[in-house]
Amino acid sequence: MSVATIDDEAWMRHALGLAQHARDQEEVPVGAVLVMDNQLVAEGWNQPIRLRDPTAHAEIIALREAARSLDNYRLAGTTLYVTLEPCPMCAGALVHARVDRVVFGAKDPRAGAGGSIMNLLDHQQLNHRITISSGVLANESAVLLQEFFRLRR
Repeated sequence: MSVATIDDEAWMRHALGLAQHARDQEEVPVGAVLVMDNQLVAEGWNQPIRLRDPTAHAEIIALREAARSLDNYRLAGTTLYVTLEPCPMCAGALVHARVDRVVFGAKDPRAGAGGSIMNLLDHQQLNHRITISSGVLANESAVLLQEFFRLRR
């Protein structure tokens, strides 16, 4: 785990805005921002319902956009900011893309693959390991998710 920076909080606020956009579209409110050299490369928000695509998580959408933008499927030198700890699918994609660092807000005790139930992001047997910073704006991220699900029950 690495220490969060002031820039981390600013980028996470951007990701929170995307999560709110997802919520407004009646999607689970998760937002993601991919940054290189403190510049926005790509962004995404959850869209599996709208796109009818189980892989349309915020992280995957941001990775796809970044690969097109940078014209490379390898995304070395990037940091992903995401409001919820990545699931195993997203963590695997982040490792394959060679993202350097992941900063996330809320932990996911049911499906988190950044340390909660497993750690695929920094697994010693994988060929790439990602530095993790967790808990950045965790409360804001968690409240957004809790309110979303409370309204649906």
